[in-house]
Amino acid sequence: MEKVLVTGGCGLIGQHICSGLLKKGYEVIAIDREETGYNDGKDNYTFVECDPADKNTIAELFEKYDFSAIVHAAFTVDNDFPPTITEGEMKACAAADKFIYHYAVTSTIKKIVMLSTSQIYQITKSREPIREDSDLKPITNYASMKYSSEKMMATEMQHHKEIIGCIIRFAPVYTHNFTDNLMVKITDPKDGSLFVYGQGQYGFQFCCVHNLVDFILCFIKNADSTKYSGVYNVGDKLLTSAADIITFMREHHRLGAVVQKSPAGAMSKLKGIFGASKEEKQNYRFLDINKLENNNMLDCTRASKLVTFRWDLHNTK
Repeated sequence: MEKVLVTGGCGLIGQHICSGLLKKGYEVIAIDREETGYNDGKDNYTFVECDPADKNTIAELFEKYDFSAIVHAAFTVDNDFPPTITEGEMKACAAADKFIYHYAVTSTIKKIVMLSTSQIYQITKSREPIREDSDLKPITNYASMKYSSEKMMATEMQHHKEIIGCIIRFAPVYTHNFTDNLMVKITDPKDGSLFVYGQGQYGFQFCCVHNLVDFILCFIKNADSTKYSGVYNVGDKLLTSAADIITFMREHHRLGAVVQKSPAGAMSKLKGIFGASKEEKQNYRFLDINKLENNNMLDCTRASKLVTFRWDLHNTK
């Protein structure tokens, strides 16, 4: 039975990753800062309570287990990391990444999967979807943190080319009950009111957690050579419109009054050109209303060759 280490294993995303791996017949060793009820009574599952920056504990785990793969989900927003990313948290992430990657490449690891973010990409006015080789411009603390983690992983792996490495740049996630990233797209950051421009036919790139997990499971099982190494965009097949979010929330959750506003139109193109504000840099979920019309669709063609993205807002669970 192959053993997989999952960092951040008790968070929203981490729990789904662990569950998927267990169903596929892997033995899972998960680490996280706090114990949850998730680990109760599960076969082939071991939980170790520790901070991802706890070098000694991490070292002991690599000495004790012959891991075949690692899924590095720690320090991922929506997993168990806050949406407001401070300089201190960025430094903590960098410190943990350094020795986690080092131990990984000098152990029995065959595959490394690292969770990054689509926020790394430069916002584009083109209508072309964003590809893995599109221009990068991480302006938020979270994007900068993840970009640094990507580079650190690449640095550690350059002398271990036999390891199959995967960097996943995925869009903001949701499930049937986790709707924070959905709601922020229809919430005015100035006063907290719910709003929609026109009929709400403008769209956002999201990633159902189950699409993300399906890709990770498929990569760990089927990526059998270094030709699979590299960056993968992962997200829902289609954009989710503001109107879709409102309908979903009204059907499955509570939703207050939604104010209909005139489309941002040309005004959005005249604003927001002076760089990111402090709030935008620190808050992962910050909504810049002036950028609602910008293209944010990911080209997931490469990832789609490994797995079919079958989940969306209409069938999420």
